Formats: sequence, structure tokens, C-alpha cells
Amino acid sequence: MSMNRIQFQPGLSMPEFLKYYGTQAQCAAALEQARWPAGFRCPRCDGAAYSRVHGRPHALFQCQACRHQTSLIAGTVMQGTKLPLNLWFLAIYLLSQAKTGLSALALKRHLGVSYPTAWLIQHKLMQAMTLREACYVLEGRVQVDDAYLGGELSGGTAGRGSENKVPFLAAVSLGNDGRPLRTKLTPVPGFSLKAIEQWARSCLAPGCTVLCDGLACFAAVTAAGCLHQRTVIAGRKPRDLPEFQWVNTVLGNLKTSLAGSYHAFNFRKYAARYLGAFAYRFNRRFDLRTLPARLLVAVACCPPHPLRVIRDG
Repeated sequence: MSMNRIQFQPGLSMPEFLKYYGTQAQCAAALEQARWPAGFRCPRCDGAAYSRVHGRPHALFQCQACRHQTSLIAGTVMQGTKLPLNLWFLAIYLLSQAKTGLSALALKRHLGVSYPTAWLIQHKLMQAMTLREACYVLEGRVQVDDAYLGGELSGGTAGRGSENKVPFLAAVSLGNDGRPLRTKLTPVPGFSLKAIEQWARSCLAPGCTVLCDGLACFAAVTAAGCLHQRTVIAGRKPRDLPEFQWVNTVLGNLKTSLAGSYHAFNFRKYAARYLGAFAYRFNRRFDLRTLPARLLVAVACCPPHPLRVIRDG
């Protein structure tokens, strides 16, 4: 059996990470570059000339045109943090390099912080991943399947109507060689014509071909300008369905990831973040070395999310 070069790529080692981001000054310089790649721009007047205000925990920039002061972390997902930047960078590294995800408890032990702090860092980074993924749509041939997070509660409603089940759509776009390129894992209110049409308009490029099973609601993708190619499963098992090989593989990997990394989480409140984080890593699996730097850019572009917003899901 030949080696899978994607799975066995070296990635960014811990010694290399510490070499590039081991000090507070290195982290501050990297964050400044990620936030203003073309140089500082004042968020109030868009001025480029500035002076630095020293003696602060995080770099402070003062615009020479309007005198507005901006912290290095202000306007990012790290706004208001009291933690040093090197701890945030270590969290970015750990979450980006963990193929199956990383629980808040494991992150707590790696960072040496309290569990609530680790949980908040984890969810802020996952929020940045999720917002970044929302910028992309799937094109070409796309395999789609309906799925659920969670299982039935003891004494609760059985089947698809279970109170503990959260419906979501799994979609995988294929390249010219028939292999997967990108995935989208999106919670939906339910599997109705309206929900599928809204999902298709936001997640699929017009003109793409949607390969799906016989669930009637999938016909709504045509309202979003997509082609609908239906395959009746009729009780066949996944291994007998080559038409859905890759979406079934992604769902299997997702199930393994969630079961192996997380003891439990609130599916209804936080499903979008966990699914978005999985999709973010999957879609950037071809170059693990650059993943921490790319996640840093997503963090720098993500607006602030205080605890109350994070808790609201």
C-alpha cells in the first residue's frame, strides 16, 4: 500500500514553531504583519503615519493624523486579553496542527491556564476558523448528505425528532481527478425545501452539480442555480455507494474526531464552531506548515467576541 503523502507530510514541528514564535517580541511582530500586511492603517481615518506608545503590555499605535490610539490586539478576537501573546500563539499552533481537534481540557494542560480560560481561547479560535470558512463556496461536482450531531436522549423522542439531535449538511467538492478538494459542514434548521435553498445560495456556486440521495428537499438546490443529480440509495450501505464515497469518508472522519477529542459539548449552541473548525483544518490539509500562519491571519481579521457572545453560541 502506497504512502499517503498528505497524511505523512512533516508539518511545522514544535522546535520550528518556538524558533519563529518563541518570544513575545516575535509574536507581536507576526501579529502586526498579519493585521497590517501593507503597513499600519488607522481604523478611524485610514491614515498610515503613526507613532508607538511605549510602556504598555501590548503595542499601542497612535495615528499622527487624528491622534486615535489603537492597541495591537484591539479589533481582533484577542481584544481585551490579559494573557501574553506567546500563549495565544501556542494555542493557535496546537489547534491548527491537531488533525482530530483538541479539547479545552487538553489545551488547559498545554498552556498552564485555568479550564474556563482554555475553553474561551478554544472557542474564540474556532470562531475565527468558522468565519473564515464562511467566505468560501463549493464549486464543480459536489457530494451532499444529510447528517445529525448527537444521539437520542433516554426517555426522549426517538429518531430524527430527538431533542438532542442537531441536523447539518455535509458537502464535499471534487476535483477533476475525482478526489476531494473542500468540504462544508453547516448546521441547518431542518431538512426542508426552504432550508436547503438558503443553504445552497450561501454555500454553493451557481452552476455546480449537486450529487445527493433521494431526500426530496435536495431538489431545492435548483432554485439556487445548481444542477441536481439524484441517486436512490434504497437501503444500500455506504461501501456500496461510490457516488458518495468522499462525503461518507468526511463524515466518518468527523465522527472519529469528535468522539476522540471531546467528552461532550452543547450541540445546539456550539455545533457551528466545532464543524467549522473541522472543515477549516480539512480544507487546508495540503500544507500543514503554513496552517498556523494562516490561522493567525484569520484571528487578526476576526472581530472581537467577548465571553457573553461566545456563550450565546
